[in-house]
Amino acid sequence: MTAADWTTISHPQDIRLVVADMDGTLLDGRSEIPDGFWPMLARLKSQGIEFVPASGRQYATLRNMFADKAAEILGGGELSYIAENGNVVALDGKVVEVHGIDLDVTRHVIDLIDAAAASGSNVGLVVCGLKSAYVQRADKPFLDEVRKYYAALSIVDDLHAVLDVAQEPSAYKPGGGAEIVLKLAVLDLDGAERFTNEHLAHLRADYQVVVSGKLWVDIMNAETDKKQGVEALQRVLGVTSAQTAVFGDYLNDLFMLEAGDWSFAMGNAHPDLKAAARYMAPSNVDHGVLKVVDRLVA
Repeated sequence: MTAADWTTISHPQDIRLVVADMDGTLLDGRSEIPDGFWPMLARLKSQGIEFVPASGRQYATLRNMFADKAAEILGGGELSYIAENGNVVALDGKVVEVHGIDLDVTRHVIDLIDAAAASGSNVGLVVCGLKSAYVQRADKPFLDEVRKYYAALSIVDDLHAVLDVAQEPSAYKPGGGAEIVLKLAVLDLDGAERFTNEHLAHLRADYQVVVSGKLWVDIMNAETDKKQGVEALQRVLGVTSAQTAVFGDYLNDLFMLEAGDWSFAMGNAHPDLKAAARYMAPSNVDHGVLKVVDRLVA
């Protein structure tokens, strides 16, 4: 499919839900929320349109980024979020859906990353829990990158110890106190796609192994992705795919594009996203999300 340019959209549409990836999509070239976002959010609120950040980032991180200013605009309310690549879905400050990965594969990946690091690979693992993210690698280059995405972060001597206090995701109950593992995030400071192909390909038969950035790869439940998060919000909000606009730039956004009839690949997007989207948007550094939403909702 050849994506049409966003400028071919000639008049406003009946949009009720706007979902945008963060890095490389909504965020600017400095990985910051553009100033024009907040007036756009106010405009969407005035028209009854829900805006949802959808990210591989941690739920706590997303709330830290948006909550204070969003509360002013939303009259004390909160944004809804799709966090951890769809493993946590929250509506107005309340977690409505959680998915996770089993402890056996978590143990296997911990051992695999430990062995790769011992052999000279510049890798580390983030065990992404509902309460906190956990790492055992603690050097500055690694932590500087991890802290961009994980506001709630615990450094432990051995990631195996996390498994002693975690429960299987099937046992999760809303409001419960136990930790569950949402996903596993591998950070390869030399490039994620190479490491994925060499070390993680065997996991693809049973789990999602998704390159979510140049340095990151996520290992998740086979049935969980951002698309599932969008569909969960569509059900709760009573919104159809025809009323949904979705924006993305990287491979972890690929399936999410299927959830909205109005699907946009950013100008800086991975070629696979450009091939899957119905429309091309300007790049993130050109504030593509803001420009397109302005055209869609006028």
